[in-house]
Amino acid sequence: MKIAFIGGGVMGDAMIRGILNKGLTTPQDIIVNDVSAARLASLKKEYRVRVTDDYGIAVKGSNIVVIAVKPQNLAELMPELEGRFTRGQLVLSIVAGAAMATIAKGLEHRSVVRAMPNTPAQIGQGMSVWTASSEVSQRQKGTARSILGALGREIYVPDEKYIDMATAVSGSGPAYIFLVIEALVDAAVKIGLPHEMVEELVVQTVLGAARLAQETGQHPKELRDRVTSPGGTTAQGLLKLEEGGLRDLLLRAVIAAYEKAKELSG
Repeated sequence: MKIAFIGGGVMGDAMIRGILNKGLTTPQDIIVNDVSAARLASLKKEYRVRVTDDYGIAVKGSNIVVIAVKPQNLAELMPELEGRFTRGQLVLSIVAGAAMATIAKGLEHRSVVRAMPNTPAQIGQGMSVWTASSEVSQRQKGTARSILGALGREIYVPDEKYIDMATAVSGSGPAYIFLVIEALVDAAVKIGLPHEMVEELVVQTVLGAARLAQETGQHPKELRDRVTSPGGTTAQGLLKLEEGGLRDLLLRAVIAAYEKAKELSG
């Protein structure tokens, strides 16, 4: 399987690492194109992949072409790639907010998978939500599933509208969690816990809670109730969170992110 990456930034790097770690292909069968010569040199050194600053060389002969550029660079990129694709090639776009119709029209190529991975993909713990155009074959869908699965977990959705929704939840979600971690660390320091232990304490608490929810499959309310004794410390803390409108804030944050994702998708 020959894979080309147009864009070798954070997510492109994460995908290359995951693909190689899973043994889906070899470094010699991966070629990366990026506007930064320094970035290309770094990827070549770290992964021993092939690199090029020529779009034509990157695309030619590749089974899958991953578009991994920043959204603001897509409009400038597409004329460079237009008409370079052949039948049988699959375009896998991870460009936030770029609809499949936009990609297909701009590249003059209709076999497109659109995916929304998130930043934990950098350590193989990502969550990718994806969909495919009607021109994508079952075999190509299987290939896309393998590539995205190398980043962590993946979910296929039959309708592209769910990608924008997922963007607001799993795509932006890590930032919400990081904000919670930051706030808990600040609170722990404020009540007197030593700096050197606080971050590990908070991060492991968040990680453990997430793993408990994942592995038990129990509803979050059930798990929360098991921690909350009547009249106890947890009950008092939760009361303050409810009074402060935490639920409503999260609801509004997700809705706002979703509206922005729809706006970007056109």
